Amino acid sequence: MPVTAANTGGATALDLGATPAIELRPMEQRDAEDVAQILFDAFAAIHDHHRFVRDFPTHESAVALTRDFIGHPSIWGVVATSGDRVLGSNFLDERGPIRGVGPITVHPGAQGHGIGRLLMQAVLDRGAGATGIRLLQDAFNTRSVALYASLGFEVREPVVVMGGRARSRSVAGVEVRPLRAADLDECADLHRRVHGFERDNELRDALAAPHLEPFVALRGGRVVAYLTTVTFFPAAQGVAESERDMSALIAGALDAVDDPASFLLPTRQGELFRWALDAGLRVVKPMTYMTIGEHREPRGAWVPSVLY
Repeated sequence: MPVTAANTGGATALDLGATPAIELRPMEQRDAEDVAQILFDAFAAIHDHHRFVRDFPTHESAVALTRDFIGHPSIWGVVATSGDRVLGSNFLDERGPIRGVGPITVHPGAQGHGIGRLLMQAVLDRGAGATGIRLLQDAFNTRSVALYASLGFEVREPVVVMGGRARSRSVAGVEVRPLRAADLDECADLHRRVHGFERDNELRDALAAPHLEPFVALRGGRVVAYLTTVTFFPAAQGVAESERDMSALIAGALDAVDDPASFLLPTRQGELFRWALDAGLRVVKPMTYMTIGEHREPRGAWVPSVLY
């Protein structure tokens, strides 16, 4: 979701002067409405321009995310201002040793003044002591990928958002059921084995979130895969011992829910990608996974959230 919105879609340029005085400060609850409006407008501009489905289909969805992030004790927010006007914002998820960036947005009419770079540098400074920093960007947004690369991010994976209704593809010998609190330790251990770092706090948040439905897959009574959700790609993250285990989990979870699929899939997982296509899922849009700091190739199958 990290994306610096381009000045597209007929947005009116703001009168900031030749050398506007841009200041950064930590985000506060009083900023929520301004941040949410820019979030909605910026994503609408870039997605409409490239004719992709909007990540925030309604203003209310942008407000909900903004208020959730501002209110979370382990998510840091920063705003860029000129005078008393908010021009952009960025977030840094600090729930684990790896930090996740975004969403970053700049008012579509305030492009060309370096605001996106300032907001990115702010979160990089904030996360300087972390094991690593991750983000996902819309692959059609050439401006943002250039910005992130210039700041030191490395391109690691091509990723796509998968959506649609899947034909049932249940796998014999694999039990899929809702994740329970008693599964948390096994899931945390599985994540460490696949990625080499922990993501425990985010998994606990998913279990407590009323709009998410986490699932696990078991073979022989042992957790071999988990996903925080299969129907909301910004928050859908999980790992599995193998691509077969991940496909079994996705199939079973989609059989158990009413909403269509919505999750990110790194496409170098060829077996899993082909399985999803054969099951009737479709590619919604392309994204790019980028990292700074420690990184290792996953030792198993994985699904990233939009933060990482």
